[in-house]
This record gives sequence, structure tokens and C-alpha cells, in this order.
Amino acid sequence: MKFKAEIDVMPHAALLDPQGKAVTGSMKNIGLSQINQVRIGKHMSMELEAENQAEAEKMVDEACKKLLANLIMESYQFQVSAM
Repeated sequence: MKFKAEIDVMPHAALLDPQGKAVTGSMKNIGLSQINQVRIGKHMSMELEAENQAEAEKMVDEACKKLLANLIMESYQFQVSAM
């Protein structure tokens, strides 16, 4: 079966996010001072083939742990759906 995965990787909440801080500061410059605490992360999508939903989720989890996320500094979440 074919599956599609949507993955979000974000810096841990306890860590400083320099990109997010810069964007938050820039919001004031463009008249959007009501926007605060911007956090910048990564969004990835992928297609994969697996026997079933559980196997697809296992593959995506392994890809996140081994390659897509730096677990020391980032957390991830994903959603897998059949195509």
C-alpha cells in the first residue's frame, strides 16, 4: 500500500529559537506587535510503501529518529495516511 506522511520537527520548548526570536522582533516592525513567541521548525512530507499503517508509522518514526530530527534539540510529530 502507498502512504503519505506529514512530519513536523520543532525545537524543544526549553531551547532558544534564534530564528523565531528574529521573526518575533520583526513583527513589531511591520505593525503586527500582537504576534509573540514565534517558533520556527521544519515541515516535511513523504510518500512510502508499506504493508500496513503500523509498518508505515514505524518506518516514518525510524526516519525521524535516525535522520530527520536532532533529538537532543528537536521534537517531532507525524501523521501517516493511506493514499
